[in-house]
Amino acid sequence: MDRVAALMNDPAKTDYTYAAQLIYLNMAIDQLVENMNDNHSPISNSTSGSIRVPIGVNRLSYTIEEAPIYPPDLVEVQGISERLYGSTDPLVPMTKREFIGFEPAQDALLYWAWEELRIKFNNNGARTEREIVLQYVRTNLLHADDENSIIHLSTSISYLSFKTASLCARFIGENEQRAAILEQEADEALERMESIQNKGKHHIVTRHRPFRAGWKMRGGR
Repeated sequence: MDRVAALMNDPAKTDYTYAAQLIYLNMAIDQLVENMNDNHSPISNSTSGSIRVPIGVNRLSYTIEEAPIYPPDLVEVQGISERLYGSTDPLVPMTKREFIGFEPAQDALLYWAWEELRIKFNNNGARTEREIVLQYVRTNLLHADDENSIIHLSTSISYLSFKTASLCARFIGENEQRAAILEQEADEALERMESIQNKGKHHIVTRHRPFRAGWKMRGGR
């Protein structure tokens, strides 16, 4: 936030106080998190712990009233594996489907689909207790409460400085020219940040899928 004030030629923070900057810093954080989710940034990838699915249970939900539940920070499911609950068997990947129908229950769950914000299995569940593990894109629920908050986003300082300053220039200073210059700096900082984060992914072969609200709701494959 001191950098933002300096970028606005107000190092004493006479006009661009911490309080004035705070809402725009949080907007910049929100946009950065959305961008990381959109691009499946490594910082957004996560693996759940073991989730127990009792006999006959046919879904994971987002609400404790419909337990078992999936992780609360889940944005997009990338894959699900299963095994007999309590066993040391290898986890076996499940198959993603567009929709789940009524089929005779089997020993394993075998299939899953994303419907109505729930991870659904065969409508009859499985005949044995299952243990499942999710690979998923998570949201980074970050928020700055004041100038002393710590933002746990690796290599983000340049982007957040320029992006916050751009928003302040546009909406506080009403200086579109300065805002445009700072926005360009923010874009370049974001490219550098993504390049650093993605270097470790270069050897991984993967098929990229579009990250859109419509895609998530359809559960398409």
